Formats: sequence, C-alpha cells, structure tokens
Amino acid sequence: MEYNELTPEEIRVIENKGTEYPFSGKFNDFYEEGIYTCRKCNTPLYKSEDKFTSGCGWPSFDDEIEGAVKRVPDADGRRIEIVCANCGGHLGHVFEGEGFTPKNTRHCVNSVSLDFKGK
Repeated sequence: MEYNELTPEEIRVIENKGTEYPFSGKFNDFYEEGIYTCRKCNTPLYKSEDKFTSGCGWPSFDDEIEGAVKRVPDADGRRIEIVCANCGGHLGHVFEGEGFTPKNTRHCVNSVSLDFKGK
C-alpha cells in the first residue's frame, strides 16, 4: 500500500507515537463542515459534527466513523491509544466518562495526524 509522504514532525507523531504540543495544532480551534481523514493514508476518520470544544488543547471528537479507528491499550498501561484502523497510524488517545458530551467519549487527536476535506 502506498502512503502519503510525511514531514519529520508527522513521522514523530504518527509513526513513533509522539504528541504535538497542546494548543499548537491547526485543527484545535477549527470548525468547518467536512470530514477529517488520516494524514498517512487518507482514510475518513471523523465527521465535523462529532467535533467539540473540550479545552484540552487537541481536537476532540465524541464519535468516529464506524470501523475507522482502532482502540489499543497504551504502552503506559493506563490509557487507550487510538490508531487508524487502515494504516495503524497513531492518532492520540480516547477517554470515557468525562461528561463533555452526551456520548461521554473524547477522542483526543493530534492535528498532525489529520487532514481535512471540506464539504
């Protein structure tokens, strides 16, 4: 499978499971209508209507496109990592029970792991 060419920062986050600095990502305060896709493989991951403001410093979504995001135990043993189900690229982490939205789920995603396709 052929993937998009990634910058060194994208490689650090997507392939080496890094984290971008909070409040630094281009999609943190971005609210246009469309679909967020995987930066590495272009798989549709999130719909704009599932994005919300959490104040955590990273784009937050309370739902994913069905089958697009895989949850795996994080190496730290405490968190759940989320990866693109297609290419395995690191997206961030998922948290439940915080009460931000009725779905009670927060996908905390690195902006550099995403691209955006407007409607």
